[in-house]
Amino acid sequence: MVKIMQRNLHLGYGYTALAYFGITSLWVIFLQQRGLSLVQIGLCESVFHLTSLLSEVPSGMLADRFGYKIVLMGGRFAAIVHAIIMLMATNFWWFALGFVLQAWAYNLQSGTIEALLYDSLAENHATERFPVVTKNMNMIIEIATPVGVLLAGGLIHGHLNVTYLLYALSAGLAIGCILQLHEPFRDQTTPATDAQSLIAISRSAAKWLRQFSALRHLMVFHAAFSALGTMYYYYFQSVMTAKGFSGLLISGILVITAILNVGGVQLTPWLQRKWPQTQLLRGLAIVLAGALISALWANTLGLVGGYLLINLLSAVIEPLLSNYYNQLIPSAQRATLLSISSMIFSLMMVVLFPVMGWLVEQSSFAVAFGGAGVVVLICGWLVFHRQ
Repeated sequence: MVKIMQRNLHLGYGYTALAYFGITSLWVIFLQQRGLSLVQIGLCESVFHLTSLLSEVPSGMLADRFGYKIVLMGGRFAAIVHAIIMLMATNFWWFALGFVLQAWAYNLQSGTIEALLYDSLAENHATERFPVVTKNMNMIIEIATPVGVLLAGGLIHGHLNVTYLLYALSAGLAIGCILQLHEPFRDQTTPATDAQSLIAISRSAAKWLRQFSALRHLMVFHAAFSALGTMYYYYFQSVMTAKGFSGLLISGILVITAILNVGGVQLTPWLQRKWPQTQLLRGLAIVLAGALISALWANTLGLVGGYLLINLLSAVIEPLLSNYYNQLIPSAQRATLLSISSMIFSLMMVVLFPVMGWLVEQSSFAVAFGGAGVVVLICGWLVFHRQ
C-alpha cells in the first residue's frame, strides 16, 4: 500500500503540472487576433464565471457520487473540447461555448486532485504528510504556469493557435496520469447534507452576512479588490499588443509578475504583524487606487510598473483575507462561508468584466482604469472614514 500511495503522489504531481500548464495565459490577445472586441472578450469571461458559479457545488457532488478519477477525466476531456472549440470557432457564440467548457474543466478539477491525494494518505495513516504534499503542488503550479506563459510569448505573433494544441496535448497526457491513479477507499456511509446544495449555501449566505457586518464588509472588499486586479491583469494584454511588445518581452513581464506574486505571498505574515487590520486594508486600498490613477499620465514604463504593482497587491490580498476570515468564521461554517466569498467575486466578475471592456473600447485603457482608481479612492474614503 505504501508503494501505491507513493505512486499516487508522483502521478498527482504530474497531473498538477499538466493541468496548470499556463500555455493559454494570453487568451485575451488570442481572442483579439480572432476578431473579438473587448466587450465580447469581457462577456466570454462573464460566461466563464457564471458557469463556474453554477457548477462549483454540483461538481463536488459528482466527485462524491462517481469517484475522483471519473471527475478528473471529465475535467480534462472538457479542456480538450474547449481547445478544439477555441481553434475552430468563427463567432462569439462558439467562443462563449468554449468558455463554458473551460469553466467545467476548472470546476471538475478544483479540489478533486487534492482530495484524492489526501484519501491516498489516509489509507496509509499518513495524513500528517498532507501539508508537505500541498506545498509541493503549489510549488509545481508556480513553476508550470510561468513556463507555459514563456512558451506562449514566443508564439504570440501569428502562432497562438499552437498554444491551444499544446493545451489539448497536456490535457491528454493528464488523462494518462489519471488512468494510472489508484482510486482510494472513501467512507460512503455519510449521507449528503444540505450544505452540498447551492440553495443551502445561498441561505447560509443570507443568514451569516446579515448577522456579521464585519465579515460582509471584508467579503465585498475582497471581491472588489480581486476583481479589479484580475481585470487589470487581463486587459493589460491589449495594451501590450497595441504598443507592439515583443513576445519575449510579454513573457518576461508575465514571468516577473509570477515571481513578485510569490514574494508577495511570503510578505503577508510580516504585513499582518506590523499593522492592524483596518490600517492595513486602508493602506492597500490607497496603494491600489494610486496605481490605477497613475495610468492616466504614465508612460509605457510606468504602465508596466503599475501592472506589476497591482498584481503584487492582488497576490498579497488573498492570504491576508484568508487569515482574517479564519479569525471570524467558526470552523463548522468555514467551507460554506468561503464558498460565499468566491460567489461574490464571481458575481462581480460577471458584471464588471464586460463593462470594463466597453469602457476601454469607448475611451482607453488609461481612462477606464484611471477612472476606476478614482472610484476606489472615493469609496475607500467613505467606508474607512466611518470606522
